[in-house]
Amino acid sequence: MMVNACLLRVFFNRFKPHIFIIFTQFGYTFLYFFTDASFKHGMNPHVHITYRQIIAIIVLFPFAYFLERKSRPRITVALFLEIFVLSLLGVSLSLNTYFASLRYTSPTFISSMLNTIPGLTFIIAVILRMEVVDLKHPKGIAKVMGTLVSLGGVMIMTFYKGPIIRNIWHPFIHIQHRATNFHEDWLKGSLLTVSSCLSWAISYVMQAFTLKRYPAQLSLTMWMNLIGAAQAGVYTVLTQHKPGVWSVGFNIDLWAIIYAGIVCSGLIIYIQLWCTEEKGPVFVTMYNPLCTILVALLAYFVFGQKLYLGSIVGGGIVIIGLYLLLWGKQDEQKLQNKS
Repeated sequence: MMVNACLLRVFFNRFKPHIFIIFTQFGYTFLYFFTDASFKHGMNPHVHITYRQIIAIIVLFPFAYFLERKSRPRITVALFLEIFVLSLLGVSLSLNTYFASLRYTSPTFISSMLNTIPGLTFIIAVILRMEVVDLKHPKGIAKVMGTLVSLGGVMIMTFYKGPIIRNIWHPFIHIQHRATNFHEDWLKGSLLTVSSCLSWAISYVMQAFTLKRYPAQLSLTMWMNLIGAAQAGVYTVLTQHKPGVWSVGFNIDLWAIIYAGIVCSGLIIYIQLWCTEEKGPVFVTMYNPLCTILVALLAYFVFGQKLYLGSIVGGGIVIIGLYLLLWGKQDEQKLQNKS
């Protein structure tokens, strides 16, 4: 028993960042179904963003205040402005443009575009010399090929359907929702989606720089939510003129806000900041395609939605690409440790 416990401890310590970042993808997977049900129930997406940030502030504040009271640096004007921009890119702008794009394009298009974030983050990190790509060494080739293969798998999942996989049982959960208005405008929707992806990618890279000047992950998460809530609130007030949009009943809307605030805006952002400091921004984003796979599987087995052969083939290719990228970065870290 002692040997097994020691082995488990060694395994956990070695793969802790991987375990934590995979947990974030499960968190985002359940968020997809919560918010999808809430928005189809009639919840305003921009109001949802504002409320979820407020919930995160309430939950995070006591932990950030007491646990990092002696370790967090003093906030200067320059640092506050930096966190303000980080909150704008990583919270309010990225989320609001993402949800706004849902009005003009299809969810399939948006999901495929969101999975370009790891590639965009990788490119930005290479430009800023945060990632080294040596194409003369197998590790460099593996990192590039892994990124391209994962992106190819995501594109297959998105654009190639193939035969439908028959449901082997009745769905466990049926979600009833109202009909929603959909206004197709691919140019506007594409610009909003690209803006959202770029905002997220830049924010992941910027987190690495901000953490060097403010190495207190809990406090930084709280600040990002506080400033993000203010930014999202101002945007919502300016764009949503009906007071009734702010009302929330004791229903799926409330549960979606609580879940998104505690898990996604609170715990997941904190985990991502910790992993960014440990492994870098590219590591944080390269597991993103797993969320697409998890959503497809959960939608099929639990909610009875259609599953196509293309999703299975594309999912397998994504996993191969992810393995190549992980191998390349692991080999890179071994060489750095030797040097």
